[in-house]
Formats: sequence, C-alpha cells, structure tokens
Amino acid sequence: MNVRLFVALDLPAPARRALAAFRDEAADPAVWRPLPDESFHVTLAFIGHRPEEDVTRCVGALEGVDAGAPPLALGRALLLTRVLTVRLEDPSGGLARLQADVSRALAGAGVYEPEARPFRPHVTVGRLRRGARPSRPVAAGPEQVTFAGGPLVLYRSVLGRGGARYQPLWSTVAPG
Repeated sequence: MNVRLFVALDLPAPARRALAAFRDEAADPAVWRPLPDESFHVTLAFIGHRPEEDVTRCVGALEGVDAGAPPLALGRALLLTRVLTVRLEDPSGGLARLQADVSRALAGAGVYEPEARPFRPHVTVGRLRRGARPSRPVAAGPEQVTFAGGPLVLYRSVLGRGGARYQPLWSTVAPG
C-alpha cells in the first residue's frame, strides 16, 4: 500500500491564531476554501506517494537532522497557484538550513528527490474553489507575530472530499 507523505514544521498557538484571523478576514468563502487551523504548517519536503515501508526509512533519515527551532515571523499575504498563503520571514536563515538538511537527509535515504525550485517558506490558509477567481486584492497580511518554529513532523496526508487530513507519524517532540 502507498502512503502520501510530507515533512513539515509545526507552528505554535500564537502563530496559528494570527493566521486564522487573517484567513477569516481575507479569504472570502465564496472564492476560497478556508483551511482548518490545525492544518497550518510549513512544508519542508513533500515526499509524495511512497510504499508504506518507506515510512521507517523517512523516520531514520529525519532522526539524524538537527531540528532546532529557528526564529520566524509571519509576513505578508502571498498568492501562489490556487492557494492563499502567508510568507514566513526567516531572519536567521535557520528555516532555510533546516529545509536543506531535511531535503538532504531524505534524498540520502532514497525516499525523496529534492525540488529544483528555491525554497519559499509559507503557510497555506485557503485554497481557491473550483471555477472561482479572487475578486479583490488580498489584505496585506496577518498580525506581525514572531515565534520559534517546531516541532519537525513527518505527516501522512489522507485525501478526502473535505480536503486533506494530516496524520502525524513521527515528531521531534515525544508524545505526552
């Protein structure tokens, strides 16, 4: 059986609250399908569909990554293809280094092909509805919140009618 996998950095509650407030203000529900607060994350590597046994290889690779919590800040709104996002500011470059380390580790384990395009840190807050077009410019962005990112999480993405559900399979933070 194949599973759809990605590695992400989770966000603390203050960042999630600011993102949710921005989503509620900026994402007209007739145009955008708002994403639930619990789905907010920073994708570091979209692994894609892999055999279920590759989960163990992914975990082994990620356990060797120094997943320190980089200082981050919420930036301006950013429209990408069919998604409404918020750009993340990475003043120390720690998030970019973490993404490169995750990418290298997964590629070394043979479970990931690094993307050719540069890493653009962002959080998706809404997806464009089928046939819809943004009718107005998007507000400048959320409240300016600074925070430390983390933990690092390996997720399984389960696609369904109401959108994807994310199931954590491994994290740098022990449960409990």
